[in-house]
Amino acid sequence: MTVSTAADWREGLDAGDLSSEALVRASFDRMRRLDGRLHAILAMDEDRSLQLARRADARLRAGERSPVLGLPIVFKDNLHWSGLQVSCGSRILAGYQAPYDATVVERLLAAGAVPVAKANLDEFAMGSSGEYSAFGSTRNPWDTDRVPGGSSSGSVVAVSAGYAPLALGSDTGGSVRLPASFCNVTALRPTYGVLSRYGLTAMASSLDQVGPIAATAADIALTLGAMAGRDPRDSTSVDLPGMDRLAPLRPGNLRGLRIGLPVEYFGDGLEPGVRDLLDAALQVFAAQGAEIREVSLPHTRYAIDTYYLLCTSEVSSNLSRFDGVRFGHRAAAGSLPEMIAETRDQGLGMEVKRRILLGAFCLSRGYYDAFYLKALKARTLIAEDFRRAFESVDILATPVSPGIAFPFGAKTDDPLAMYLADAFTVTAPLAGIPCLSMPAGFTAGLPAGIQLIGPAFSDVMLLETAHAFQSLTRHHLETPSLSA
Repeated sequence: MTVSTAADWREGLDAGDLSSEALVRASFDRMRRLDGRLHAILAMDEDRSLQLARRADARLRAGERSPVLGLPIVFKDNLHWSGLQVSCGSRILAGYQAPYDATVVERLLAAGAVPVAKANLDEFAMGSSGEYSAFGSTRNPWDTDRVPGGSSSGSVVAVSAGYAPLALGSDTGGSVRLPASFCNVTALRPTYGVLSRYGLTAMASSLDQVGPIAATAADIALTLGAMAGRDPRDSTSVDLPGMDRLAPLRPGNLRGLRIGLPVEYFGDGLEPGVRDLLDAALQVFAAQGAEIREVSLPHTRYAIDTYYLLCTSEVSSNLSRFDGVRFGHRAAAGSLPEMIAETRDQGLGMEVKRRILLGAFCLSRGYYDAFYLKALKARTLIAEDFRRAFESVDILATPVSPGIAFPFGAKTDDPLAMYLADAFTVTAPLAGIPCLSMPAGFTAGLPAGIQLIGPAFSDVMLLETAHAFQSLTRHHLETPSLSA
């Protein structure tokens, strides 16, 4: 069975053959039938979504045309959509409702997109597998005994299982790209700042980015064009060059494209089946005239250490606001310090506690220079590796993950093994550059992806390159066999 893409639905809506209300009703019907097994959704407001769909239909009847007008979309539950919960997959935010819209949500609503649900996630976006939500694990629709990847597990599964053609996740070190690889969808982590972080619950502020998810690169382009651009409420936000090329997205010219293969990403840890899929994908590029050459990113061996030192340090700072005083869960205790300690003990999961403690240690007196400051210096070296590589190639092609989706519980008792699942995805965020995961095919019956990485602000070129590849292949259109 092949997927109906957002572009297909866009054509039907514009022609009057489909209505937004019918699409949204179908989304809710599919969620009701399937989510008891997949557990991708944490909250929804069907009446509100149908009301927005009817407004979209009225705009369509009036002759308005917009890339996302009338299309259903799912938001990761760390994004604010006013009036609905923002749980971040954590019990510490029990009862908290968003008092405002995130900028990306606000812009999508203005463009006529129709939110249908808030999606499950690893608690506070800390996880690579989808197993760390306080409300239960999301399951991979290709094999429900295996993880979907994290932390944007629910958002990716919502697209893979056909709940909606579009979704938003967040990507700090691979959180849209890794589950996209495990679930056979496409996901983009934009250049840092291209999408505003206002209204995205902060995990690691120098690394967090909102990431659009869809079946195809062309579908992602529809969403990106509606959201991107400078936001006065986010001082790190920037404008995206080439936005006029997003709708409609055209396939990029592969002839003469210089594709670099970082030798550090193709070592012994890469599963043979995944390597075979990557080689086959590269042959597709080469057959169209692309030039494939080896490059080196020599400081890659420090990437995991650098990422987790910086990320946990920022986590320990950002999560200090969750104290039971202002919002969410509050434990009963005799004094304010006791209340804060008990609230955090009751409300936070073990993985979040682990990262807070690691970060607090890295920032503590006597260790700041040895860990945090050294990691900042290593981050500069990693970014310089990419800058030098892009002097001789246009993009980089790498694995997304060393392997395919693994069984539940396979890595939860070994945090280091879990962190190493991010070995190929954490480097680009450290450099602030865009990267994209797209399906490369199937091995042992499960999907695996290929990652494209480009220089800063090459987001549109990455999407055009992915679109050219997907115009020549079909496996990204395959969907899992699901029954209620």
